[in-house]
Amino acid sequence: MKHILALSSALLALTAAGFAKTGWTDNYEKGLEQAKKEKKLALVDFTGSDWCSWCMKLDKEVFSEAKFKDYAKQNLVLIEVDFPRMKPLSRPKQKKNDELQKQYGVTGFPTVIILDSEGNKVGKLGYRPGGAEAFIAEIEKLKGGATPAPATPPASN
Repeated sequence: MKHILALSSALLALTAAGFAKTGWTDNYEKGLEQAKKEKKLALVDFTGSDWCSWCMKLDKEVFSEAKFKDYAKQNLVLIEVDFPRMKPLSRPKQKKNDELQKQYGVTGFPTVIILDSEGNKVGKLGYRPGGAEAFIAEIEKLKGGATPAPATPPASN
């Protein structure tokens, strides 16, 4: 019984350390390498996964939808840069996330940065109504060089 409790505690601690959701990586460099290798766009989601209501809404209405997941498998490498408040990140992970936030000028959450397969910024998105279909349409506009519609509400919480 002690072993089961110890194992449960260890698993809980690992979960709290901050891991990206299924189909996503929280390793920015590996995500960019994969995007380059597969010649895909990289979608970098700056999120406050456990406190930001608009981030949770974006996750529920877009990222969790089958239509988005299918699109992402064919077109995107998904990278999560999380700023949780209730689950601690390791110091190196927090430092890296802070550096990425500064690098991309992220001032509110959610902010989604789209990069080409070479790591160049293609555009910036946030939450917008319309679900997965509308979000995919905005990514497609960015791929074509168009400016996306402004995010509503403003990308902050």
